[in-house]
Amino acid sequence: MKQFIIILLFPVFSFAQKSKILLVNGFLHVGNGSTLETALVGIENGKITLIGNALTTKIQKDYWDTIVQLNGQHIYPGFVAPNSTLGLTEIDAVRATRDFNDVGTYNPHVRTQIAYNVESRVIETVRTNGVLITQSTPRGGSISGTSSLMFLTGWNWEDATVFKDDGIHVNWPSSIEGGGWWAEPAPKKRNENYEKSKQELVRFFELARAYSNSDSPKFDQRLEAMKAFFQKGKNTRVYFHASELQQILDVIDFAKQFDLKFPVIVGGYDAYLAGKRLKDAGIPVMLQRLHSLPEQEEDAVDLPYKLPFLLQQQGIKFCLQNEGDMEAMNARNLPFLAGTSMAYGLTEEEAIRSVSLSACEIMGIDKMYGSIEDGKSGTLFVSKGSALDMKTNQITLILSNGVFVPTTNFQSYLYEKYNKKYEQKN
Repeated sequence: MKQFIIILLFPVFSFAQKSKILLVNGFLHVGNGSTLETALVGIENGKITLIGNALTTKIQKDYWDTIVQLNGQHIYPGFVAPNSTLGLTEIDAVRATRDFNDVGTYNPHVRTQIAYNVESRVIETVRTNGVLITQSTPRGGSISGTSSLMFLTGWNWEDATVFKDDGIHVNWPSSIEGGGWWAEPAPKKRNENYEKSKQELVRFFELARAYSNSDSPKFDQRLEAMKAFFQKGKNTRVYFHASELQQILDVIDFAKQFDLKFPVIVGGYDAYLAGKRLKDAGIPVMLQRLHSLPEQEEDAVDLPYKLPFLLQQQGIKFCLQNEGDMEAMNARNLPFLAGTSMAYGLTEEEAIRSVSLSACEIMGIDKMYGSIEDGKSGTLFVSKGSALDMKTNQITLILSNGVFVPTTNFQSYLYEKYNKKYEQKN
């Protein structure tokens, strides 16, 4: 006879085999903008097979291996951290632990998938805030390399792979230079070498296109990695790291010149100024870290916080990302970036979408991830309160492809250890 359990306060689960799991009476944030109160979610062999109202849907209790009573807690799709060095770095001050910046200028053949470290202690602390998938991204050079989408769980990099080699990352040359620290501003001026640097990228892509169209080219590892962008039926992205208006306009023309199927702007500080051009070109934006200062002296002090709303108003597809100082460990703040966007114009469900389904759509994994819908992966988490608020983001359950994942990390362990010690003394 099959057994079922009802859990009121979810304990720590270790990694286990996939089974039939039923979540009952939760507030469901689907990820696509819709919600469902008193929801039940059924997961079988890692896939979502049932979504319904717990008050009106009849369930066969002995069919489910595990039944979890949520008592009104919030159910979210696993959040996604695009454009991150998470898993590629451990301690920023220790060079030996930084594995995201290779030598060379044009490195499309450098792949982050095999460098991803599933044993990272930093990953633990990010996962327990609801971030369950990351885009492991290289840095440096004109073309940094090829990223891969990875789970924040798994035995090794192969087990953690969601989508290998999803795209290359191009660092578009800056059109302006100069400027100073925010407390000591200095004027900026046009970069005199901008056109030269841009033409170097154009020549490299022209060479790669000619190589791709050749019947018997002389083998070149760098150009071999570029072939996917010029072949039909490939689902590979080109991520252009660009924030200035001139950069964005030139990237739009560049993508059209080379007939790139899936160009993406990463950064996009001035994207709202080129809204119609971006919308007409169908180019989405991975917005820069919202918790930052204005780029220009004349910008409104809260402009970085309002960027998601400004793009939303213009109908531009976007998601949030967290590139910047200490970005690996700060990936845990991704839900709170969404919370900031909610405070500055987005609705709650639009903010959730910006770190879940929209990110997956932009990176090409939305058929299986990013929302809690029938047939998709059972990759989700449960929080006692809103996951977008630091005070109420308290994770009680995590599922990755239908497998229970611990909701604690070494930091929470140390907190409990010392809290217990000094509570006893007092």
